[in-house]
Amino acid sequence: MNCTNNTMLLYAVTDRSWTGSQTLYQQVEAALKGGATCMQLREKELNDQEFLTEAKELSTLCRNYQVPLIINDNVRVAVACNADGVHVGQADMETADVRALIGEDKILGVSTQTVEQAVMAERNGADYLGVGAVFATSTKKDAETLSHETLTEICSAVSIPVVAIGGISKDNILNLAGSGVSGIALVSAIFASRDIEAQCRELLSLSQKMVAS
Repeated sequence: MNCTNNTMLLYAVTDRSWTGSQTLYQQVEAALKGGATCMQLREKELNDQEFLTEAKELSTLCRNYQVPLIINDNVRVAVACNADGVHVGQADMETADVRALIGEDKILGVSTQTVEQAVMAERNGADYLGVGAVFATSTKKDAETLSHETLTEICSAVSIPVVAIGGISKDNILNLAGSGVSGIALVSAIFASRDIEAQCRELLSLSQKMVAS
């Protein structure tokens, strides 16, 4: 699948700590029904075999909705399950090395916090950037908050889509208008919701409004 600005509009990042009475599969499907445009599978606790089994199931589900599945951090699992792409952070494998492993036809996302990191990631083969935290976030307590000015500078410095992440909710999405981001990445705002499908519909509408502003 290609990585476009529309792909980034509503980027859902899984977190099984909010599954409750539902399975992660059920939650992901609800997000897809609600309009999630990209899905990142993030697992910190599963071993590689469990991660791979889950990734294969969700890869099939996402393809049914024609939405790309991105694997967080684990390049081996991404390749083994033939996911649509992989996302890595600054402390993970070098961008160019990841690109060499996954090939040219897979989506590669890279987390960045500075203009220099963003430019380097694009030069080394990134298809999109995850930039944040744009607001204070409870999901990553050690994440430093990025200024609106830096976010805007990063968006201006690269030609690939930029997705904002970190502390984003329905109440502050429109504060990102004018920054140049292509969309928003959300964890708890989606998966901690009691009605994920309805929540995603509302979040997608807000993201579209924000991008158009």
